[in-house]
Order: sequence, then C-alpha cells, then structure tokens
Amino acid sequence: MSDARAIYKQGFAHFAKGEHGEAIRLYRQAIEADGQLPIAWNGLSMALAQSGDLDGAIEAAKKLIELEPDDPLSHTNLSRFYQQKGLIPEAEDEKALAMSLQMKRQ
Repeated sequence: MSDARAIYKQGFAHFAKGEHGEAIRLYRQAIEADGQLPIAWNGLSMALAQSGDLDGAIEAAKKLIELEPDDPLSHTNLSRFYQQKGLIPEAEDEKALAMSLQMKRQ
C-alpha cells in the first residue's frame, strides 16, 4: 500500500468520527504524496463540504472529475455541492451528466 493510501485511510477514520479538521489535514497530506489518488480528492471534497467550505469542496470535486471524468458519483457529489451553494443551474447540469454516465454503465 502506498503512503498516500495509508494517510488517506487515517483521514477516513477521522472523517468517520466527525473530526473533519483532522480528516482534511490528512487528506491534503495524502494528496501531497500522490496528487492522482482519486479517493483522497473525494474524501477532501466531502470533508470540506461537511465543514462548511463549499468553495473548497467544489474545487476538490472538480479535481476528482478531472481524474475520473466518467464516474457518475463524482458528478453527483459536485451537483450536491452546487445545490448547497445555491448554484442550481450548475447543479442540474452535473446531475444530468451523472445520470447520463450511469445509464451508459447499465
């Protein structure tokens, strides 16, 4: 297991306990070790959203989509963050894209 994955798992343990600040710190550390690790970007986006940093969550979700453009869940998460921020047209666009990608997988 790579160092980045091990750090990610530590971050996830903190996230699961609601310790978002420590989770964010560890997810960022995992990303420093491997900026191409999608689960670290996903974790960072979720932890930032939970901590109220929607702008940060949106940026992390966009990076995740760069790494995994065909993953419906990544687009769904970005849609949720846009919705929480009140960016409804952007949220609807991402939701539609997520649904389209999901249909292609079936």
